[in-house]
Order: sequence, then structure tokens, then C-alpha cells
Amino acid sequence: MSTFEERLNQILPRLTSNELLNNQGLSNEIGFWVFDYPPERELEMRAFTTEVIEPALARNHPPIRFATVNVFDLAIRLLEERGLLDKAFEMQKTQGNDKALESLRRVLKEDKLAARLVSQLDLDNLDLVMLTGVGAAYPILRTHTLLSALHPLMKDTPLLMMYPGKYDGYSFRLFNTLSEDHYYRAFRLVS
Repeated sequence: MSTFEERLNQILPRLTSNELLNNQGLSNEIGFWVFDYPPERELEMRAFTTEVIEPALARNHPPIRFATVNVFDLAIRLLEERGLLDKAFEMQKTQGNDKALESLRRVLKEDKLAARLVSQLDLDNLDLVMLTGVGAAYPILRTHTLLSALHPLMKDTPLLMMYPGKYDGYSFRLFNTLSEDHYYRAFRLVS
């Protein structure tokens, strides 16, 4: 098994490969990729994404056109725009976490978030979309449901999700402890 650092060093060669960018060798699947990592390395992963991956993609020849979307920030913006963020905080204080979560889940359904995410992107002019903030969005957002909602919307644009936990090609284990439903349409970026 590779170390975290060795796996980090494999990200850029994979992201810049023609096979990944052109969805080659995927048995007619859309290129949905997952880079799973130890949740305790979250701060290092964030720094690596912003300080190494994003600048390297921009410097690539030709530059790789990409967008990075933090799904937690996307959810917060949607709540702010609808005037619901302060109400959610108040509900949490007065009625508890469960009631607030129930209300938020109705507003932040994964299909709505997926549509919102895609509407903010010009997929025809992107080579890659990267999703971050998955851990911060839990339990409001479920990874497998978001990916399923994005699948018909992404056209041929590859997607990479940075995932704090384990993905074995069949199921997600957020934070290496929480079990989610099976999802088998994504590929591990590196082993």
C-alpha cells in the first residue's frame, strides 16, 4: 500500500493524462474519479489541492481548464440566497440538531445542489471539475446521492471528488467510520 505522500504524488500525472481527460478506457462510463485520503490529513489535502494541484493544472501545456467547487460552500451560499441560513441556526438552537437537519435536507436535496452546481459551470469549456468540502457538508449532503444526481448532468466532463475517508470502488466510508450506500460508478484516482 502506498503512503499518503506517494499517493499525492500520483495525482497530477493522472489528472493530466489524456486517458482521464478524454474518458478513455472506462467502458462507456463518465469519468467520475475519487481521491480518498485519511480524514486526519484534511488540512494537508486542502493545501495540496490549492497550492500544488490547481497551479500545476493552470501551468500545464496546454493549460487544463478546471473548476474547483467546495460543496459545503455551495450549500451555504444557497441557504444565504434563500434567506435560510440564520433561520437554520436559530432552529438548531431552539429545536435541536435533528429538526434543523431535517429542514435543511428538504432544501438542500442533492438533485437541487447538483443542478445548481452545474448551472454555475460552463461544462463545454472545462476539462475537469474538482469537488471539495465533502466532509464539511456531512450530514446535510450524502456523497453517493450527489454523484448520482451529477451523473446525467456532467456531459463528458471528468469529475474528481476529494474524499476524506475510504472508497473501495463499491462504497464510501466517510471519515473511515460512517458507512454510506453503495456507489460503483466512480473510479479510484490512485490506489
